[in-house]
Amino acid sequence: MRVDLTDTNASTVSSALLQARLRAGSPTMGMVLTFVVVTDESTHDQAMSDARTVSMEHPSRILGVLRGARRGRPRLDAEVSVGQGASGETVLLRLSGELVDHPVSVVTPLLLPDSPVVVWWPTNAPEDPARDPLGRLALRRIADAAAATRAPTEVLKRRARHYEPGDTDLAWTRLTPWRALLAAGLDQHPVRITGATVEATRANPSADLMAAWLRCRLSVDVDLTVSDGPGITRVALHSRHGDIALDRPDGRLAYFTIPGEADRPVALQRRVTAELLAEELRRLDNDDIYQDAVQVLALSGRGRKRKAPRPPASESSAPPSARVAKQTDTRGRSKKASSS
Repeated sequence: MRVDLTDTNASTVSSALLQARLRAGSPTMGMVLTFVVVTDESTHDQAMSDARTVSMEHPSRILGVLRGARRGRPRLDAEVSVGQGASGETVLLRLSGELVDHPVSVVTPLLLPDSPVVVWWPTNAPEDPARDPLGRLALRRIADAAAATRAPTEVLKRRARHYEPGDTDLAWTRLTPWRALLAAGLDQHPVRITGATVEATRANPSADLMAAWLRCRLSVDVDLTVSDGPGITRVALHSRHGDIALDRPDGRLAYFTIPGEADRPVALQRRVTAELLAEELRRLDNDDIYQDAVQVLALSGRGRKRKAPRPPASESSAPPSARVAKQTDTRGRSKKASSS
């Protein structure tokens, strides 16, 4: 059921939640966390839809914080829903006037007691999430540098300088299957890696994080090269025995190359935001590997990006091993301290 409240306050919203649960026949709360979504008019529909999808796996009280215009008198409007496509409760809070600068005063009374708080900024997250007023309430703070409206890779790097335990970015979450496959390749073929190449679209935060992770874990130079996409199209670990590589030219199917073995097709579909959020909420403790990667990113300068050579049309759909012999290696090596 849904209740619309106009020109209201946090106490009335809390009472409306209780009444909505009683009317829906669910007087007890089976929710495991409070999920705060900080959004605006242009993005709140999709953001709240993603949050409701995630709540099917992680029953939550979803608090959408929609900041409106600062002009006019302070005002709070709210939409309270129980059910309505979510496994928990959903509250969309529209703040206007002076209240826009004081969202904590509205959100705090609505937090679930004795439960973790997660804050997600779907688009333009603060540069220092841990010191944001809403971020201070959270055990986990989720940003998405790829959704930044300007210079996403620079946004990621600035945020990396302010990293605090509990911060994470969906640009990192997108790398989970890539990292798992590359680690599996090294397990199967344990060789000394002498360098690496990451090919991706220009200004791709996930590519920067991949390069930082490889530098951190393998202590090698990483060449970050611009391709036509979509997203990351190739990651190669170089050794004197050959490359351990993942090629994904179409954003769906990748070819996994290991020296001495036939190329293997593997599913590597680009995941939707709801899937990424669900993965992040499965563990709320600090991600030490991500922390290491962003520290490398924060300490390094930007590396030189170059255009990746495009294979002829007749070769573009062939497995990587069929193309490697025909390609001239034009990939240089960036400085040891360069950023991805």
